[in-house]
Amino acid sequence: MASMNTGVNNKRVFYVAPHRPQGFAEMLGKRDDVRLDMLEQKDPDDDALEILAAAHAYQTGSARDELVRHYQTGAELLGRTPNLLIVSTNGAGYDTVDVKACTARGILVVNQSGGNAEAVAEHVIGMMLCLVKRVGESDRALRAGKIERRIDYIGGEAYGRTLGIVGLGNVGRRIAALAGTLFRMQVLAYDPYLSADVVRARGASKVELDELLRRSDFVSINCPLTPETRNLIGEKQYALMQPTAYFITSARGSIHDEAALERALRDRKIAGAGLDVWEKEPPPAQHPLMKYDNVMVTPHMAGVTRESRARMGQIAAEQMLDALDGRPVPRIVNPQVWPAYAKRFEKTFGFEPQDPPSEPNWHEFEK
Repeated sequence: MASMNTGVNNKRVFYVAPHRPQGFAEMLGKRDDVRLDMLEQKDPDDDALEILAAAHAYQTGSARDELVRHYQTGAELLGRTPNLLIVSTNGAGYDTVDVKACTARGILVVNQSGGNAEAVAEHVIGMMLCLVKRVGESDRALRAGKIERRIDYIGGEAYGRTLGIVGLGNVGRRIAALAGTLFRMQVLAYDPYLSADVVRARGASKVELDELLRRSDFVSINCPLTPETRNLIGEKQYALMQPTAYFITSARGSIHDEAALERALRDRKIAGAGLDVWEKEPPPAQHPLMKYDNVMVTPHMAGVTRESRARMGQIAAEQMLDALDGRPVPRIVNPQVWPAYAKRFEKTFGFEPQDPPSEPNWHEFEK
């Protein structure tokens, strides 16, 4: 483990290697009043326990399978961090954080939503085009010398088709903008947290989930994994889709039922799928969904680009410093915690934090 900055250090932040956003340490290191500690992915020793006990903020990884259980923000960690005020995830997701437990403890949870919106939106559009034009299928067939007639791999076009987006947050609205502008697509959106007027302003028409599934040529999942969205898409939902429709998800594993998706593909209930997220990551090479040529797969990399990594690191550092300085922070996951958090913050640092912006990012369906 290592400590950075030897000034006053009255504001204590820690992270677990290698889960440190790009540029995060450099930005925090410019502050004499902030101490940044690094812990390793092993059982905490006496030094680590001392760091945990003193910590005010935790910059944490957001992928369950990449962060050891005892450093995921649940009961075990919270029992060792009595002074913890802020938990900030590296990305837009917060799978590694027990938000309910943090709220009960008066701990503010923030994420970096919006920082990778362009990257994810481009990935979804790329998958959509590759699926409808059968790029992956024809690529594999051509390399294997199996193409006798190119007409056997004829594809379609995205222009003028219907796109259904589940979760019209930062990513969803960017997908809507690209689809509408580039391909004049009709965009439908299911988002129970947004009014019809807001959905319209974001380039889509508000519909219920069943209608979206029935009408869409492409279905894109762009909401976070929450108790409400877990297993949101299963056998019933796939049965509503058109046999010519494609299912694409760049959100989180467990929002869609993988076994039900495999059955839908096997029975030709849908035309294909583009999958960037999985129940277990990375998925095994023998995963049942890997055997289908009309399924495009990537290893949870939609939001991972050079540009997005730099952007997310800057957002994470700036928001962490704003939070520690009591300035307004916009990307709050648990807004209901604010009164309890503000009291704990004032007791710790001797002054009240400023209220969040009038239009904070408190939208539960944003990825």
